Amino acid sequence: MLLASVTGGIGRSWSAPLPVELDGPDTLVLAFGAPGDESVMPLAALDDAFPRSVVVGCSTAGEIAGDQVSDGTLSVAIARFEHTHLRHAEATVRDAETSRTAGQILAEKLAPDCAGEPLRAVFLLADGLSVNGTLLTSGLAAALPDGVVITGGLAADGSRFRRTWLAQAGRQQPNIVSAVGFYGDRIRVGHGCSAGWSDFGPERRITRAEGNVLYELDGQPALALYKTYLGDLASGLPGTALLFPLALRRDGSQANHLIRTVVGVDDDAQSMTFAGDIPLGASARLMRANTDRLIDSAGTAAGEAMASMPGGSPMLVISVSCVGRRLVLGERTDEEVETVLGHAPEHSVHVGFYSYGEIAPSGGCRFSDLHNQTMTVTALAEA
Repeated sequence: MLLASVTGGIGRSWSAPLPVELDGPDTLVLAFGAPGDESVMPLAALDDAFPRSVVVGCSTAGEIAGDQVSDGTLSVAIARFEHTHLRHAEATVRDAETSRTAGQILAEKLAPDCAGEPLRAVFLLADGLSVNGTLLTSGLAAALPDGVVITGGLAADGSRFRRTWLAQAGRQQPNIVSAVGFYGDRIRVGHGCSAGWSDFGPERRITRAEGNVLYELDGQPALALYKTYLGDLASGLPGTALLFPLALRRDGSQANHLIRTVVGVDDDAQSMTFAGDIPLGASARLMRANTDRLIDSAGTAAGEAMASMPGGSPMLVISVSCVGRRLVLGERTDEEVETVLGHAPEHSVHVGFYSYGEIAPSGGCRFSDLHNQTMTVTALAEA
């Protein structure tokens, strides 16, 4: 596998010449960029430079390149696989209700094999505002062969929650989901997932919810109850909700612990909309952060991802972390990214983004789920 990375942006040149010699049908080009129009011209340049490659990417709440986090840039990684086939699939998702169908459509397009080689892994990107990440991931997973690893994330728009996009033919396109399939027995995929948040406040029961919309906790209007905890910060919703995510336990235990973050509020309905499903009857509790624990959890995720990988071989490392973590970490955000890169072998390429939702297996299982406020790490290499 041959690796390269560049950064660029509107009004600035690329940090290095684009390695056009790596172009080919089994070359992956990942591009994570600014949520506004800053990335349009560099996206088009990438599409022109790599016409035969699989070019995918999305808008962010911060672009990760190496050991740094930037805004208003395009962070790009190029990986040319020598023993692995790639296939790209897209689907439209207009709202949360169509998310499961979109996942099923992606699975049909990816198919169980490519050129006679079995599907081993999928990297998934989605519009961060129109999609229900839980339904998308479960719809995709249910239609794929057992054992296929799914990782990825939801596009972001900083802390504004107005518009997100995915890269499509050199343009910024909303309301789509995009997946890359990796085929063959030589591909090695490592994955890790860790949060590092602390419980805050009493545990409550979800007594009314529909899909990814929460209406009541312990029979009380969810939004009103949530605002009492936020105090003066409530005026900044939904952005300030990133500082106080919700921990869900389907059976009231630590074992099935998911984190959800708010992407929208409805004052009339006194409801909150989340990036993923809110299961009726589950236990819920607010969470808050300790910066040292967040940084340590990034190292935990990276260690999990590297544990099963070929020792010492350079690899493509993709970090997807949450915008809420970045808001909490502030000037220490680079430390989270540095911690991940510190676990990777020398000459590895590290790229990624801050998101509205992270997709990865967790808890030692191969089943993928949507996470919020979590660091997820995907490592790719060939044996």
